[in-house]
Amino acid sequence: MPVIESAVYVDGRRRPGVVGLEETYEVTRATGGVAWIGLSRPTIDELESVAAEFGLHHLAVEDALKGHQRSKLERYGDTLFLALRTARYIDETETVEFGELHVFVGRQFVVTVRHAESPDLARVRDRLEADPELLAKGPDAILYGVLDEVVDEYEPVIAGLENDIDEIEDQLFGVAEHEVLTRRIYDLSSEVIGFQRAVQPLIGMIEALQRGGEKDGVDLDLSHHLGDVLDHVTRAGERADSFRTLLDRALQAQSTLITRRMTEVSVEQNEQIKRITSWAAILFAPTLVGTVYGMNFRYMPELHWTWGYPFALGLMALLGLGLYVAFKRRDWL
Repeated sequence: MPVIESAVYVDGRRRPGVVGLEETYEVTRATGGVAWIGLSRPTIDELESVAAEFGLHHLAVEDALKGHQRSKLERYGDTLFLALRTARYIDETETVEFGELHVFVGRQFVVTVRHAESPDLARVRDRLEADPELLAKGPDAILYGVLDEVVDEYEPVIAGLENDIDEIEDQLFGVAEHEVLTRRIYDLSSEVIGFQRAVQPLIGMIEALQRGGEKDGVDLDLSHHLGDVLDHVTRAGERADSFRTLLDRALQAQSTLITRRMTEVSVEQNEQIKRITSWAAILFAPTLVGTVYGMNFRYMPELHWTWGYPFALGLMALLGLGLYVAFKRRDWL
């Protein structure tokens, strides 16, 4: 179901028995509470219903419907719109799965629109509902909880990427195939870049929320909570930067190793060519002498000479030995 959950909170406590969008609207109007509506890949009608009720800007609604948005924070009147990039590490495939979460925040509502399986907003609800004092601070408290969950889910990604990079460093000077290892480094670099694109904009967004909170008189305790989230996301950004540097160095080292290996193969091939050429020349000299004296012409020098045969054999041996010594001195043999 696209509508995951909808609830109304009054003084930090959930009003029981609220089911569906229409009832959520009615209870919110009647009580003046805060509505929190969670949507997952909603239909046009569902999102337009929410937009009409809370006066969401059509450009932000269009972004939430289409997805594939860059991370950003925009203000439309009294409503904030955040597009967040989520990340989840898949152990089975050792890959990072990226998704999107769009958040609308107004004076009496929070609407979340997910385009992925993460983050786990049910866990955020449970945690906030267990702390009515925090939840009583209104939509800003819900926004803090969502941001905190998004950033917390970056931690397993960092651990997974770090483990993958450690494996690459072990394979770099091991027996792994160069082509396979190079491909893995390239794929992992792409994942790290994607992770950077998710993390880096979030730093500026949270800083902007803190500055806006100071102007709008947001609760000081909430501002401190946002500062804690900022610390976590800043560290995540620094780790992502270090991962990219390590992978760049690994790729350079891999290229150097491949070049050195190709050079070694080329040198080895040259040595083999030298040996083959040397032996070909040594064998050619006796063959030349034997060919000349094997022409069977009637009139040839030394043809009727008594020492002609020993002389021919000696000449063959002498030429072969001379060439062998010459090539040996040049380290061709």
